[in-house]
Amino acid sequence: MAEPLVEAVDFEAVRAAARRLEGKAHVTPVATSRTLDARVGARVFLKCENLQRIGAFKFRGAYNAISRLSEEERARGVLTFSSGNHGQAVALVGRLLGVETTVVMPIDAPALKREATEGYGARVVLNDPAATRREEVARELQTRHGYTIVPPFDHPAVIAGQGTAALELLETAGALDRLLVPCGGGGLLSGSAIAAKGVAPGCRVIGVEPELADDATRSFRTGTLQTVHNPPTIADGTRTPSLGRITFPLIQRWVDDMATVSEAAIVEAVRFCFERLKLVVEPSGALGLAALLAGAVPAKGRVGVILSGGNVDGALMARILTGSE
Repeated sequence: MAEPLVEAVDFEAVRAAARRLEGKAHVTPVATSRTLDARVGARVFLKCENLQRIGAFKFRGAYNAISRLSEEERARGVLTFSSGNHGQAVALVGRLLGVETTVVMPIDAPALKREATEGYGARVVLNDPAATRREEVARELQTRHGYTIVPPFDHPAVIAGQGTAALELLETAGALDRLLVPCGGGGLLSGSAIAAKGVAPGCRVIGVEPELADDATRSFRTGTLQTVHNPPTIADGTRTPSLGRITFPLIQRWVDDMATVSEAAIVEAVRFCFERLKLVVEPSGALGLAALLAGAVPAKGRVGVILSGGNVDGALMARILTGSE
């Protein structure tokens, strides 16, 4: 029998999240490119979550989750752990709703993401991922201060909120044959798969992650939760150690396949976005496009790709564009 938390995340939960986000989150544009279509041999629709508030899809899940907290839960303050984008999202939502926020971030998180998180008003607590897991730091802080934890992906309301990105894409572009979604902890992937199957049951949903952080792919293939420890991938948003106890069964149920891409393919996709599409996309956000460009996922028919974020340091982008990364 499925866990109640897993059963709570369904298509109606995604639609309810979309209503809750109306007027709060941006309805991000869907970009197309004849050059891209000709290169991969398919009609491609890019959902530009790099243009979402805080520069990533994470605002959707954070707002959906925090806005549903009780007054008592809000009064305790909200705590999360994040490499950057979810931390920024929680910080901004806290500012919008008058909730104090604390974010545990790794010491090697991109400076841009840390500065933005602090700029939105959150208190940032740094931890060394080589020495201590961020979840352990968060639990210690929660015990000490009584914070309400809103995790980055393994939470029903967060997952439902993330799924609204795919819901909007399908409502704008129409039925898709395939949908490619970046995968870190699986919140965006599981939510997007639920949304896609609710709108277009025949749409084949494929999660994409780096070869160096392939725990979700290995979990999907084996049926057993796999882990990875602080993987050295340029896609910092996918350095989560594993899928969650909610996202893993949802991915098993709703996702059709997984694919991995090399670091070189990720860099090429970021460069292609900048040079040919005039879009700034961070490495984690370009995973789906990387899979198409590298042939890791065969292009066929009408293909949707979620560009999940655009928060990339200028120095890293410069290295990518000059070929030194």
